[in-house]
Amino acid sequence: MTFLCVREGEADMRIVIPDDYQDAVRGLDCFSKLAGHEVTIYNDTVTDVDVLAERFQEAEALVLIRERTAIGETLLAKLPKLTVIAQMGKGMPHIDLAACTRHGVVVTSGVGSSEATAELTWALVLAAMRHIPQEVASMKAGKWQSRLGTGLHGRTLGIYGYGRIGTMVAGYGKAFGMRVLVWGREGSLTRAAADGYEAASSQQSFFEQADVLSLHIKLSKDTVGIVSAADLAVMKPTALLVNTSRAGLIADGALVTALKAGRPGMAAVDVYESEPVVDHPLLHMDNVICTPHIGYVEKDSYELYLGTAFDRLLAFVDGHPVEVANTDVLSRRD
Repeated sequence: MTFLCVREGEADMRIVIPDDYQDAVRGLDCFSKLAGHEVTIYNDTVTDVDVLAERFQEAEALVLIRERTAIGETLLAKLPKLTVIAQMGKGMPHIDLAACTRHGVVVTSGVGSSEATAELTWALVLAAMRHIPQEVASMKAGKWQSRLGTGLHGRTLGIYGYGRIGTMVAGYGKAFGMRVLVWGREGSLTRAAADGYEAASSQQSFFEQADVLSLHIKLSKDTVGIVSAADLAVMKPTALLVNTSRAGLIADGALVTALKAGRPGMAAVDVYESEPVVDHPLLHMDNVICTPHIGYVEKDSYELYLGTAFDRLLAFVDGHPVEVANTDVLSRRD
């Protein structure tokens, strides 16, 4: 836990920023925007509502780093001083907007960025196909060349969801000489065709053909479990599944079972059902690369995400709230 107080005369607002895992926030250039306010930063993760209520008791504002802390009715009822939540990023499945409105708490949304997650996705593809983590570990153990890798040129890259990130990853695949095959909703297939990429004839065909299959779908009630055990079962035993989107896109338990059965043969995963992860079955599998949800955890992204969240918080303080996710709350506050 870190307590940091920034004052220029009397502080205008008490702000709490939870879940700063790397103690990175106060080292960002954009942090200077909060000069004149009292800021408390926590570096650990807490899920107990009573503990959160104690930590947030004096908070007039919360700045949330992505989806790490859930904000619901029970917690809000214990925070009478809270007036605004500034969200880092656009996704808000962790915030009960209706409850925030009932308690008169304004919630501002953030911005999204694609580059950092797309770059990590491709790093995982290269690392997994060439067994880089395993070879590094083997060499440190005194061994020399333990296995054969697999090249990308001429192989099929499957992109499930052709949005901003999927588009960038498809471009990387094309640059590496891969055949790019796309699956998703009608909008994805239309955009992909306009960019000259091939659409799969069916979801089964898509999973059957991909040598590398990367998920780039937004998690919603309609996409939970959209990748089934049956989908994974038709993948090649040499194929790689990459998930830098959300764990909930894959049916519960299906990926571990599929990897043990050998279809697909490998996985590279940055997202998990419950985070932060203390232990997980995937961590104990030699054919899996696991990273701790670092797709967006990069300085430029943090400057953009948090800088925007701070700007929207300050706009609220100035009496001109922007990008309010629960607009009904504004009439309640008049």
